[in-house]
Order: sequence, then structure tokens, then C-alpha cells
Amino acid sequence: MGEWLSLSWKILVVRGVVGVVFGVLAMAWPELTILTLVVIWGIWALVDAAMSASAVFASGIGTGPRVVFALIALAGLIAGLFALLRPGVAAVTITWFLGIWLLVRGVVMLVSAFSPSTGSRGVVLLSAALDLLLGVLLVANPGRAALDIAWVLGLVAVIWGVALIVIGLLTRNALKDAPADPTPQPAG
Repeated sequence: MGEWLSLSWKILVVRGVVGVVFGVLAMAWPELTILTLVVIWGIWALVDAAMSASAVFASGIGTGPRVVFALIALAGLIAGLFALLRPGVAAVTITWFLGIWLLVRGVVMLVSAFSPSTGSRGVVLLSAALDLLLGVLLVANPGRAALDIAWVLGLVAVIWGVALIVIGLLTRNALKDAPADPTPQPAG
């Protein structure tokens, strides 16, 4: 068990250092961070499109599901190529759609807060207000908002990285203070 804990604290510290480095880089170069995330998303969309396209040719499915899979494949192909060929525009577009989604969600939550079946009206109103605020911020300036998202991701990575380093070092100190082998040995 001691070997595992000894390895564990080292892994925690390394993960923490990687998180801090990633976070600092993400905040230093938010444009590159957001473009990288968009490109990774574009690759995922193309892979998803290929899998959906393969489902079109699978045996045993009806015409309706084939059409649905074909539409999903086409949408994934278009979105993936758009993200890979125009990542800056795609980042702004994704941020804009995220803002619209948050606005719609905020309005729905606001309306539902006044439903007789709503138990925690205050929590639902707070959620609606946050969704509306974030939605307005993202829609008002999607280019700047995309960069802010990269900066927030970097900040979160730094915070988690520092936390992992501290936990790792605390674990190491606890190991130093622990008795060498607390399990009793059988009499022989």
C-alpha cells in the first residue's frame, strides 16, 4: 500500500504541474487555445459523420432511420469541414449558438419558475438569470466571448493544477509521518 501512495503523490504533483502549464499557456494564447479546441471538435464531427454514414449502410434498419443517419452524417461532414477549414469563424459561430441556446434556456427556466409545480422557485429564477446573463454576453460579442472561454478554461486548469500539487504534497508529508508498516506480523 505504501508503494501505491508513494506513486500516487508523485502522479498528483505531475498532473498538477501539467494542469498549471496548460492553464498558463491557454491564458497566454487564448486564440490558439480556442482554435485548437475548434479543430479537435471538427475532427470529432468528421469521425461522428463517418460513423453515422456507416450506419446508413448497415443491414436491418428501415428507411426512416437510414434517412436520419444520412442527415446526421451530412450535418457532421459540413460542420467538421467548416471547423477545420475556417476555425476562427467556427469558434465565433459556436459561441453565438451557445449564447442563443442560453437565452432560450433562460427564458424557458424563467417561465417555468412561475409554474405551480416548481418547488424551488428561487433556485430556478437564479438559474434563469445566469443563463440569460451569459446568453446576452455571448451573443453580444461572440468573438471576444470565445477568447474569454479559453481564458476561463486556462484559469480553471491552473486552479485545479495547484490543488492537485497541494494534495500531492500533503499526501507525501502524510506518508513521511506514517509508521513504516502498521499491519501486525503473524507470530512465527
